[in-house]
Amino acid sequence: MRLKSLAGWTKLSLGALAITIASAQAQVPLPTYMDSKGFIDVQALTCAQLANTYQEDADYLAAWYSGWYNGLAQKHFAHVTRAKSGEHQVIVYCKAHPELKVIQAIDVLFKNEK
Repeated sequence: MRLKSLAGWTKLSLGALAITIASAQAQVPLPTYMDSKGFIDVQALTCAQLANTYQEDADYLAAWYSGWYNGLAQKHFAHVTRAKSGEHQVIVYCKAHPELKVIQAIDVLFKNEK
């Protein structure tokens, strides 16, 4: 009986270790994606790049995209709670679909919203 208990703890510990290792991927600083003039091509940025940067950088980029799309739609007001929720959805979607460009992920989320 004690051996089964020990085996359960070992599996649990290994599972926790695997989760820790998976979430401890090397994070990439945002300047890594800048060109020689300091610009980031936001239309070429991939979900993998967004998901692998630091959280505050991912938040910044998601806020930038939100402003960009709202500007294109000529929306001149900010709904902070809705914007934060949308930013979170983009980041979560990008983590699940790293092969997409960020603008493709946003397009999918916009279409699903309607």
